Amino acid sequence: MASLRDMRAKIQSVKNTQQITRAMRMVSAAKLRRAQDQIVNMRPYANKILQIMSDIASTQRVEHQLLSGAADSKKILMVILTSDRGLCGGFNSNINRFTEKFIKENTSKYEKIDYVFIGRKGADYFKRRGIQPKKVMLNLAREISYSLAAEVANMCMTEFMNGDYDEIRLVYNEFKSAISQNLTVETLLPIDISKHATKNEEDVKFPFSKDLIFEPTPEAMIEELLAQHFSVQVYRCMSESVAAEHAARMTAMENATKNAKEMIGKLTLIYNNVRQASITRELIEICSGAEAVSSS
Repeated sequence: MASLRDMRAKIQSVKNTQQITRAMRMVSAAKLRRAQDQIVNMRPYANKILQIMSDIASTQRVEHQLLSGAADSKKILMVILTSDRGLCGGFNSNINRFTEKFIKENTSKYEKIDYVFIGRKGADYFKRRGIQPKKVMLNLAREISYSLAAEVANMCMTEFMNGDYDEIRLVYNEFKSAISQNLTVETLLPIDISKHATKNEEDVKFPFSKDLIFEPTPEAMIEELLAQHFSVQVYRCMSESVAAEHAARMTAMENATKNAKEMIGKLTLIYNNVRQASITRELIEICSGAEAVSSS
């Protein structure tokens, strides 16, 4: 059995770890509040610009290469968003397992599958498995910006329009709450406008009449909206991933702090039992020695 000195050192070590996890939880909570405010303010704008673009395209019969893809996709680009740091529970492992499963099940189905990894954890995970990415981008949580999102969006749009890929998908964790993140697979290109346009129900009318005259032309508006749309959508997904990362890390550190508290309680109980046994043994030895002396 461990000595009392070893037990005290172990208890102190767990207490030090508990202080670290508590501090990390507080830092993640502060970052989460800022990231949550950002994503809550961004979602309405991102969803509205997509709806307006879909309404114009559907009511004015506008055709565009980015709005109509091939009937049967053969070449796919997967953009994988993970974090650069760990200690955030299953945040990264869920995405990595999903992507690995997708690779095993669809390698023979498609002619070409390429990968862009945004985040160190995903890039390192698949590098160890021999998968060479098309591009790797790091420091997302530290350097997240609209210009970075525009760079990724422009790269995807250019390669899609050049015919390098038939479909571009984005895999990320969508922020729901401080304790909930959903693994989401979103098709960036091509856009299925039927999913986003206003429904033509009895009590709902299209916001744009088919006879409405546009200035500039609907084609010019769609062209401009598409450029903004992809940058905004990629930026939104990046912001969702960063917020989900902070939420996952806050939850993980909170659980670690609770586990450390329970471990300290168990170790303290064992320490007290060992200490009591040591005291009892010393008392027995003293009484036995005194009795031996008195009897002699």
